[in-house]
Amino acid sequence: MSGRTIGSAIFILVLGNLFATFCDVFIKLAGSNVPIFQFTFMRLVMICIVLTPLAIKHVSSDCFAGFKLHFIRGNLWILASILLIVSLSELPLATANAVFYIAPILIVLFAGIFFKEKITLGVMCAALSGFMGVLIILRPTDINWGMISAVLFAVVLATNSLLIRKLPKEQNLFFGLFVMHLCALPVSAGLMLWEAEPLNFDGFSYAMGSAMCSILYSLACLKGYRYVASSQVSSAEYSGLVFAALLGWLMFGESIDVFLIIGTLFIILPLVLLSHRDMKKRKAEERLSVVRAQLDAG
Repeated sequence: MSGRTIGSAIFILVLGNLFATFCDVFIKLAGSNVPIFQFTFMRLVMICIVLTPLAIKHVSSDCFAGFKLHFIRGNLWILASILLIVSLSELPLATANAVFYIAPILIVLFAGIFFKEKITLGVMCAALSGFMGVLIILRPTDINWGMISAVLFAVVLATNSLLIRKLPKEQNLFFGLFVMHLCALPVSAGLMLWEAEPLNFDGFSYAMGSAMCSILYSLACLKGYRYVASSQVSSAEYSGLVFAALLGWLMFGESIDVFLIIGTLFIILPLVLLSHRDMKKRKAEERLSVVRAQLDAG
């Protein structure tokens, strides 16, 4: 999938959100047994280890291209990771993910404000429909620290996703990801030392699993948001809510009620419509190009 069309970008982001949900599952399985900053550092080290051979293979001629942006995104990753751990330790998987999906709404709003992207009626309807789906699923509950952390996580995630548009387009995805996470190591290590907790290796396997899924999600975001306007594909982020509901039910015994089903329909249907519209548009453009070629040949 190229990620250069709306349909392919949506597919990539949906697949990425599946991996993101598995990342959440590994973090939730770790629970509160591992100190937060230590677990964050373990995930970061695992990510850097996995990305090192890929980064060396695709090393950029200009290693410092976009370095400031990688530094900002790397440290935003630390903040997002901490907020993610806190929210998942206090909220059910499906509920936490429902709150996380405020992020696509924020992406649309931030893109319109800061990048002057055109927000069409169809895109706005898709965003509003997804937001309504989140509200139906949540049926607003009492506000607690887990909920606050989830909302802040959505804000940081939306900001980090939008910054992808500013990355050097000629830079390899693996190399860019490696630099970003490498920039986060000093701060993450400092937080772990400040936490001063004894090393706990019980969560090592969970850190490894969540790290792998985090890499795959990051790659999907880089590919999905790089070539297409954020406002056109951000609704694809809602698909992870379906995965969270299913995995929460299968692995943690969380219930799936009628509100969850109705809310999910509000989230998924706009994605199908956007993808279908893009396919029709591309087919029409292909037919038009064929007609023009025939006229030029005649």
